[in-house]
Amino acid sequence: MGAGGRMNESATKRDVFKHVPVEKPQFGIADLKKAIPPHCFNRSLQTSFYYLFRDLCFIFSLYYIANNYISLLSPPLSYMAWPLYWVAQGSIMVGLWNIVHDCGHHCFSEYQWLDDTIGLIFHSLVLTPYFSFKYSHRTHHANTSSLEKDENWVPKLKNDTWFVEILSNPVGNFMFVIFRLVFGYPGYFIFNLHGRIYKGFPSHFNPLGPIFNDSERAQVFLSDIGVGVVAYGLYKIGTKAGFQWLLNIYGYPLLVMCMFFMLFTYLNHNHPSVAHYDAREWDWLRGALATVDRDYGILNTIFHDEPNAHVVHHLFSTIPHYHIVEATKAVKPVLGEYYNYDDTPIMKAIFRETKECLFIKEDPEKEGVYWFSK
Repeated sequence: MGAGGRMNESATKRDVFKHVPVEKPQFGIADLKKAIPPHCFNRSLQTSFYYLFRDLCFIFSLYYIANNYISLLSPPLSYMAWPLYWVAQGSIMVGLWNIVHDCGHHCFSEYQWLDDTIGLIFHSLVLTPYFSFKYSHRTHHANTSSLEKDENWVPKLKNDTWFVEILSNPVGNFMFVIFRLVFGYPGYFIFNLHGRIYKGFPSHFNPLGPIFNDSERAQVFLSDIGVGVVAYGLYKIGTKAGFQWLLNIYGYPLLVMCMFFMLFTYLNHNHPSVAHYDAREWDWLRGALATVDRDYGILNTIFHDEPNAHVVHHLFSTIPHYHIVEATKAVKPVLGEYYNYDDTPIMKAIFRETKECLFIKEDPEKEGVYWFSK
């Protein structure tokens, strides 16, 4: 099962700024699958429910402590206790979110209907449209690092990036990082911020929008209903218990969850060493390899190893989270220089990548391949 920690420690000697190879690798996806122990591909309903209920127990335990003890504290103790609760609860909610993300990849159980039912319920509880994300995320996995078809973190050429001068100074860099972390999550789902450019209104809450095809629109609408029901329930709770109470118990932990989500998805897909490809050069395997594993310390385990084993997740998205670390260790010898890992401290990395990865430039020696620049 996923152990988190520093599984990639031996890889840290590599120059993290060195461009990864962009030539078509000698190995194929079949070679990588052969290197992974077969049991890593097995879905265990018992194990999946164990992690789900474990996270729910942590969430309700933290809620109980906050509601029955922290709420009784007076300043200045309450000023210290509440932020600790928000960070702890928000971190556990990220783990829960990632379990439900497994549901979208059909690696929670052998039953699609069960995966979708659990996914709809628990993603709705954190105001995330389950089916909408499931479908756009599937497109992301099918087209990772394609400049024309990827769904997430699609970089721009310098001429298309109006904010280059703003982000090239420390104040602008800091403000943009804060903006991205605070507003990036709702901005992505409501306005498709930092997503693929579409005509029309590409919102994850718009069933008729261009992100989805006709066979998906009814389930996107069902996602809207799920989020709407939860939002209405939260409103009723707020009117009865007080909106400040609701913010302390639910709102601020949700914000922490959203910030962590933006942090690790950005850092998994933005790095000076990884390439992007246009239609002349893109293929699925090299696109999937243009991702980066990061080390979040103890949060690796809390997040169920999604950010620190992201490369294998893109190669084999049906591997459950509790096998993904083992699978990563198995494929690293096959991947060689194609495996990208960076153990730079996370807070340093987010400001560095925001500065170093402002836009992309085409490789002067290889048409169709693009690198981040500043």
